[in-house]
Amino acid sequence: MDAIRIYGGKCLDGQTAIQGSKNASLPILAATLLIDGTCEIENCPDISDVYHMLRLLESLGCGVVREAALVRVNTRSFSGCDMPADSVGVMRSSVMLAGALLAKTGRICMKYPGGCVIGARPIDLHLRSLRLMGASIEESETGFCAEAARLKGAVLHLPFISVGATENLLLASVLADGVTVIEPAAREPEIRALCGFLQCAGARIEGAGTGRLVIHGVDRLRPVRYRVPADRIVAGTYLSACMCAGGRIFLKDAPADQMESVINCAERMGAAVSREADGILVTGRDHESVCDVVTTGCYPEFPTDMQSLFMAAMALSGRAGRIEETVFENRFRIVSELCKMGADITVQGNVAHVSPAGRLHGAIVRAQELRGGAALVAAALAADGTSIVTNRHYIDRGYEDIVLNLRALGADLELA
Repeated sequence: MDAIRIYGGKCLDGQTAIQGSKNASLPILAATLLIDGTCEIENCPDISDVYHMLRLLESLGCGVVREAALVRVNTRSFSGCDMPADSVGVMRSSVMLAGALLAKTGRICMKYPGGCVIGARPIDLHLRSLRLMGASIEESETGFCAEAARLKGAVLHLPFISVGATENLLLASVLADGVTVIEPAAREPEIRALCGFLQCAGARIEGAGTGRLVIHGVDRLRPVRYRVPADRIVAGTYLSACMCAGGRIFLKDAPADQMESVINCAERMGAAVSREADGILVTGRDHESVCDVVTTGCYPEFPTDMQSLFMAAMALSGRAGRIEETVFENRFRIVSELCKMGADITVQGNVAHVSPAGRLHGAIVRAQELRGGAALVAAALAADGTSIVTNRHYIDRGYEDIVLNLRALGADLELA
């Protein structure tokens, strides 16, 4: 069963709690390798990407115990053995193990990482920066090996803002000899969460949440217990689902302070969003309201991960809209699938033009990446008739149980 069957036409109504952040959990789990002892990670989401990261840690000899949303990682039995290629190959975030393992052991060999096909996302930037920190790296067609007796602090000027490179270089630098400067550094909340975890463990990091990070290397880090923040993209997904299907829902623990660009855009498109002390209350929009331009960018601008979900909402609008993608060059893969449902969307370069459709109809459509798959589910909630979204495994990479959570919000859907 690798599909979701959705019976469209029902407005949403109810409450669901927002899971822990995928994009914060993965680098934090990688960071546990830097610590001798047992770390406890609270609110860790039960998703396939986390499963693969935990499997990678186990393959390196770490002890991993999961109790509901609490994960314990004990590195005392670390052996440094090879990582399973299938887990490395399916998860982009495995690349950050390079920085952590180089800092811990001085050597790493790994296959090039995988993940969603949403653009080139080369790791050249990671490898070039690690070389500047003293690593010797040999590359092949399938992977790379890197060595460094001890990484050295360096001034790392990145040619563009990269979340992955910022995370990897943070992990490489906290135990390096001397001071490392990373700029321009990514400012995403997940970077702040990683810095917070490392600082609790004894790392000396200045500038978390800004475009310039200064890391003073330390000799060791101590075990800690840390709580992963709620997932802003998952919260945005259910907000978008309500915009598509209509209704009124409460998203418990949704981090409104991290979602300003998404909430502002949703309000411009006619949704009503109330920021509460323990989450956000969303009232779905009038489909005849104005639908303007959405442009993606680095945080705090509108997140590329939300682009396909807002495209689904635009496709149901009675007016034209435009989405400009500035982060990844291949993130319009959802367009052909939405058009199967009756959407009228054309793509010119990095701009998608969404013409009025008003209604969508049920269809069999295919998820081709994580957020696009979730967007197809959101669109199907509002479509006439029955839809089937195949390739559910992409969606499982980032959502604990999208079917169960949407049912809690009044949707009619099931595994197929």
